[in-house]
Amino acid sequence: MKLATLNNGTRDGQLVVVSRDLQRAALAPIATLREAIETWASSEPRLQLLFQALEGGTAAGAFAFDPALAMAPLPRAYQWCDGSAFLNHGTLMQKAFHLEPIDGVEQTPLMYQGAGDDFLGARQDIALPSIAQGIDFEGEFGVLVDDVPLGCSAEQGLGHIKLVLQINDVSLRALAPREMKTGFGFLQAKPSSAFAPVAVTPDELGEAWQDGRVQLPLNIHWNEQWFGHPHGGEMNFSFGQLIAHAAFTRRLRAGTIVGSGTVSNRQRSAGSACIAERRAIEMIEQGAAQTAFMQFGDRVRMEVFDAAGRSVFGAIDQRVVQANG
Repeated sequence: MKLATLNNGTRDGQLVVVSRDLQRAALAPIATLREAIETWASSEPRLQLLFQALEGGTAAGAFAFDPALAMAPLPRAYQWCDGSAFLNHGTLMQKAFHLEPIDGVEQTPLMYQGAGDDFLGARQDIALPSIAQGIDFEGEFGVLVDDVPLGCSAEQGLGHIKLVLQINDVSLRALAPREMKTGFGFLQAKPSSAFAPVAVTPDELGEAWQDGRVQLPLNIHWNEQWFGHPHGGEMNFSFGQLIAHAAFTRRLRAGTIVGSGTVSNRQRSAGSACIAERRAIEMIEQGAAQTAFMQFGDRVRMEVFDAAGRSVFGAIDQRVVQANG
């Protein structure tokens, strides 16, 4: 099943069910994804029936789906917990900046708590004050959970995943070092994250959902030039493990989003999912970074295709612009 949220002038938008080929949609019997995830046991069967009708061509009131009208699937979340589950990314950054290894990083996931009150849609501009802040994109995957109990195991955590998401976790690299040194985590260095138009249930991914990981490449183009296609299957920690980590000392309420962190592969031929990683590789191999961060007017496109070449989540396609005021 595939779900999206259309902009209807409200903060939470209008939930719609979307066809597998992303061409058609129908208004959901539940007004918002916020309501649906909080009542998933009763909402999910109703949404599935509509999805089946849409696929069968019998859904009343079906209309053409326009991803340009889509907000983030969940425009605001109760909680946004972003991990760093691809250890290759951290290893490259450590080598490039001569950082000390983090104790236990191979056993315990890194995670910070981000701001979930203002997510961007896939076609919304990324409006920021200054290019001097080091504007970067970060391609990653995420999951949306229902209520997760305190002390949930990794295996149990997988059962709480209701939807899978594709994310551009925008970062401001010039602001990050100070915030990391304080030990309090990111705030100013992490502006609003953006989401692909469509959220999908894990079963919709078929064989591409294995071991709590999205077993597909994330294709990234910057200013229409290939930048990378790192594979989601190389996650060192599964989404189940990330959920268990976040729920170690507290419960997670329905509507929490857990992110994978930057998708990163050991094979250099896969490219990168963020500029900072490419710069780190340049520093390691050439002694200095060659690639600049994003400029106003730059565009980034991120998209995942299944084995048949069909877009899974729809494309994130955004432009960086200067914020007014």
